[in-house]
Amino acid sequence: MFDVVVVGAGPVGLFMGALLLQQGHTVRILERRPARSHRSRAIGIHPPALGQLARAGVAAELTEAGVHIRRGLAYSRGKRVAELPFSGDPDFPFILAVPQPLTEKVLEEAVVRLDPGAIIRGADVMSLVEDSSGVVEVAAAIPAGEKQFTARLVVAADGAHSTVRRQIVPELPARGYPDSYIMGDFSDATGHGSDAVLYLEPDGIVESFPLPGGVRRWVVRLGEPDQGSTAAGLAGLVGARTGEVLDPASNTMISAFEVRSRLVRRMVHGRVVLLGDAAHEISPIGGQGMNLGWLDAAELAPIMHASLMGNDVGRRLARFEVTRRRTALRASRQAGLNMALGRPLPPAVMETRNRLFAAALELPAVAALVERRFTMR
Repeated sequence: MFDVVVVGAGPVGLFMGALLLQQGHTVRILERRPARSHRSRAIGIHPPALGQLARAGVAAELTEAGVHIRRGLAYSRGKRVAELPFSGDPDFPFILAVPQPLTEKVLEEAVVRLDPGAIIRGADVMSLVEDSSGVVEVAAAIPAGEKQFTARLVVAADGAHSTVRRQIVPELPARGYPDSYIMGDFSDATGHGSDAVLYLEPDGIVESFPLPGGVRRWVVRLGEPDQGSTAAGLAGLVGARTGEVLDPASNTMISAFEVRSRLVRRMVHGRVVLLGDAAHEISPIGGQGMNLGWLDAAELAPIMHASLMGNDVGRRLARFEVTRRRTALRASRQAGLNMALGRPLPPAVMETRNRLFAAALELPAVAALVERRFTMR
């Protein structure tokens, strides 16, 4: 029997596993995918999450490899509208941009150093049953057939389409939004260096973020769900709205997505805990989802350790539920504001909005508040 089974070997599940292994617990991380994904979706690591990664000993390699985004710039119709420094955190005065495959690689290596056998890939979890003796039986399909994993506790970090959540909370409604996006990575010829850039345009926002290796990610709001855009099509959209010229031949990733949100009312269900996107799926605009999951894990790990050591953690779990739900709601509202900022507006209305926005950011108190919201501090 294991102390903990973690379902999902994405960034959140791997971090949770590393934290528990560092406490000396026996852990198995079950992952449906046979190998790490090479698709880069989440790229931004915010200061509070960097602080937790540092305490776990896995931040140094990431901060060395990533781009330190120290400010965001806003443009509209070719003119600079505003500037926002990300310098409020004394230890990490930046947002770190790292491709998700590298983040997962660093976290997986940290887990393997602690226990080479902790990660089991190709394990598709089918069901969980908590029995009367106080353990959870996890049934998983593996390449050799089916296997049962017995654990004292289970953490479900298997993402927005969580199999575990569907079993525990079978009818969790999703909220849809009138926002669709397409994103892609291209060689960076903008001259913006390590700055993040928002183009507030009448036809909808274009977002631009630096990545290591002279690459820049572009995210474009669409008027309707994508119908199979190509790299050339995305480059055309960026050029038409911003005037920036992208080389379609340099594209290394393209992906379209629509936006929805789901928030469970309870993360803790007996001996099973829902974590990260399995508990609260929010808009990726603003890059908060992965960070939110890491902060969940950092708060949950010491509670699980205390429970596994035989301590009563009822009150701590109740506080965990309250604080993490409050944080998830705040993140969801912030993501909603981020999306609203990027929706199309008539040129005259947008110009007025932008002037008010720029004037507000000139007030130190307002700029500090906006910086805290964007960096999740």
